[in-house]
Amino acid sequence: MTDTRVTIAGVELKNPVMTASGTFGSGEEYSEFVDLNRLGAVVTKGVANVPWPGNPTPRVAEVYGGMLNAIGLQNPGIDVFERRDIPFLKKYDTKIVVNVCGRTAEDYIDVVERLGDQPVDLLEINISCPNVKEGGIAFGQDPKAVESITRQVKDHAKQPIIMKLSPNVTDITVMAKAAEAGGADAISLINTLTGMKIDIHKRTFALANKTGGMSGPAIKPIAVRMVYQTANAVKLPIIGMGGIATAEDAIEFLLAGATAVSVGTANFFNPYATVEIVEGIEKYMEKYGIADVKELIGAVR
Repeated sequence: MTDTRVTIAGVELKNPVMTASGTFGSGEEYSEFVDLNRLGAVVTKGVANVPWPGNPTPRVAEVYGGMLNAIGLQNPGIDVFERRDIPFLKKYDTKIVVNVCGRTAEDYIDVVERLGDQPVDLLEINISCPNVKEGGIAFGQDPKAVESITRQVKDHAKQPIIMKLSPNVTDITVMAKAAEAGGADAISLINTLTGMKIDIHKRTFALANKTGGMSGPAIKPIAVRMVYQTANAVKLPIIGMGGIATAEDAIEFLLAGATAVSVGTANFFNPYATVEIVEGIEKYMEKYGIADVKELIGAVR
C-alpha cells in the first residue's frame, strides 16, 4: 500500500491534491463529476467581507497554452458563504480551505474573524488583491506589505494561514521570506501572471479590464522554477500550482519541493482532472516502489 498523506500546518490531507481557488467554485458544481471525498482538500473561490460584483465583461479570453481572466474576484460575500457553501462541503470527507480576499487589511481581518468559529481547516490569503490604501498596488508585490498583512491576519486567525504569493515580482523568494517573517504557516504559489490579448479584427482589448491573469499549461515551467526557489529559501510547507493538468505535472511540483498541489485551469477543460491526478500519483508510486509520497517532496536538489 502506498501512503499519500501529507501534512500542512498540522492539518493532515489524505493526499496532496487540492483544487485551486476560483476554478472549482465551492465544489458543488463539480460534485456530479468528481467524488470530493477523493480529494486532499477543496479550496473555495475567494470570499470577501461583502459581496464583490467583479469586473465588467468580457472577462475571459483564450490564449495559446491557457487563458486570461479578469473576473475581479466576484463573490457573494461571507454571509452567503457561511450559509450555503460550508454546510455543503461538510458533507464530504475532505479538508476545507477558504480563500480570503480583501482591499484593506481590515477586510481580510473581518473575514478571518468571521471564519474563526466555522468548521474550516485552513485559510488561504490571496494577497494579489489591490491594496486600495496604497494606490492599488497588490499587497503581494511589496515585501513590507506582505509581512505586514501576514502578521495582521495571523494575529486574528484561529486556523493556520497560507499566504498565496503573486509571481508578478522581481524575486519570489523575497516575498516568501516576508510571508515567513510575518508568521505564515504555509505558502501557495503561483497565482496568475499578468497578461494581455488584443483582438486584431475589432482592434480593441479582448478583456474589458485590458489585462488579466494568465493561467494554464504555458505557465507551468515558471511555476515549477518559483516553487523550487521558494522551497530552498524558506522552511514553510508549499502548495504548488500553475498549469497542472496531469499526475506527471503534479509530481514535478512535489519533486521541486511542494508538499501539496492545486489544480486550477485544467478543471475547465477536464472536470475529472483532480481525481485522475490522485490516481496517477498512486500509480507512479507503485511503479517506482515509493511507499510514502513524502519521499518525493523536494527530492530534486
